[in-house]
Amino acid sequence: MPPAILYDQNDLAYRMGTGIATYASNLAKAAQQAGIAAEALLSTDVAIDPRNPVLAEVSLFDYRRPPKLPWLEPATSTVRGLLRSPFGYRPQLLPSSGTVLLSPGSVPVFDRTYVTRRLFNAARAYFYAYGRFARVRMPATPALFHATHPLPVQVQGCPNIVTVHDLVPLRLPFMTLDNKRYIFRLLDALMRRADHIVTVSEFSRRDIMALFGVPEHRITNTYQAVSLSARGLAPSDDEAAEQVANLFGLDPGQYYLFIGALEPKKNVGRLIDAYAASGSRRPLVIAGGEGWQNKADLERINDTRFGFWRIRDNTVSAHRQVRRIPYLPAEQLVLLLRGARALLFPSVFEGFGLPVLEAMTVGTPVMTSDRTSLPEVAGDAALLVDPTDLAGMTRAIRRLDNDSDLLAEMSRRGRVQAEQFSMARYQARVRELYGTLLGSVPGG
Repeated sequence: MPPAILYDQNDLAYRMGTGIATYASNLAKAAQQAGIAAEALLSTDVAIDPRNPVLAEVSLFDYRRPPKLPWLEPATSTVRGLLRSPFGYRPQLLPSSGTVLLSPGSVPVFDRTYVTRRLFNAARAYFYAYGRFARVRMPATPALFHATHPLPVQVQGCPNIVTVHDLVPLRLPFMTLDNKRYIFRLLDALMRRADHIVTVSEFSRRDIMALFGVPEHRITNTYQAVSLSARGLAPSDDEAAEQVANLFGLDPGQYYLFIGALEPKKNVGRLIDAYAASGSRRPLVIAGGEGWQNKADLERINDTRFGFWRIRDNTVSAHRQVRRIPYLPAEQLVLLLRGARALLFPSVFEGFGLPVLEAMTVGTPVMTSDRTSLPEVAGDAALLVDPTDLAGMTRAIRRLDNDSDLLAEMSRRGRVQAEQFSMARYQARVRELYGTLLGSVPGG
């Protein structure tokens, strides 16, 4: 059997395809492309009995899991972590019966999946109380455990590496709800104990080295790559434009788009103010989840000044100049991105900034921040703005509103810049990382 690399997954990410799940999936594909088996260490919220393959698979993908006593879960996780973690965890191989009908790409593709109940929540409680990592002993020891985000978990018998995407909770403590003391203790411990640190931009690499004193040889930047929905890319431009019009009532090329959760670092409130000040009559679409600390952002989005009535074909209908779409399937999000006049993404802090790369990949012009990692990703293909400068953002939106030649040039440059982060180049960087850590890889 080929050597195996183990990746962390929780059941929600595994089933729903969150950003961390997508990151793990891309890592797994890079490993498999190099001839390395990819395995998942799956932490579930429900008890799954691997002895019954059919029921195990059905239970994993059952979305109806409301806890009977939701207020009790934090306490039980804490108690479970304190009692069990000192003795370690022994995950079991999750059988695949093929019972559940799944669409291609709906879940990460791993060669093998091992499951244990509430491992990560219990491990966090154990580390919070004692500053120790929960020990995991696999049925078959992998060649490497790669935690896709900071976790107080140690897989025994192999090197352990961890990806730290950014230091937002420490650099912008007023913009996140994380327990900052816990985050600092965990990161500090990982920087000392992990066999290697991985990150996703040169900015994050330098930031981690500066704050935690990590030697240069112990940290590697692999960047990231995007995996856009094949179904969203498949339609021709005309077909995609028709679908955008039918699905969202938007004229292709005549609306602006923001992608991301409503959270302070995304700078949505200031973006809406700059958009309003620009006088643009093209709609602004906010696509993403609610996030946190978003009351002011929601008030701006729902402001009555952005509502109007339209008369078309003797029919009067209500419309909004600024509108929010809370959730979109991956296919529809790609269609919406393809049809946008430009992506507006003036985030205050990003470890990488995937929406910028996604937009450039499909040729959509980008306005983004001149801070943190975003200039690395955007290169010379985007309009860079100071995310705290309302007047500068307003001028940039006006340029996008009025300069068709600029849009065409940005679209061309964006596609060229996106090639720097192609999947092939990403897989080569990950293969080089794993080869260095393992001595060699089958496809190296």
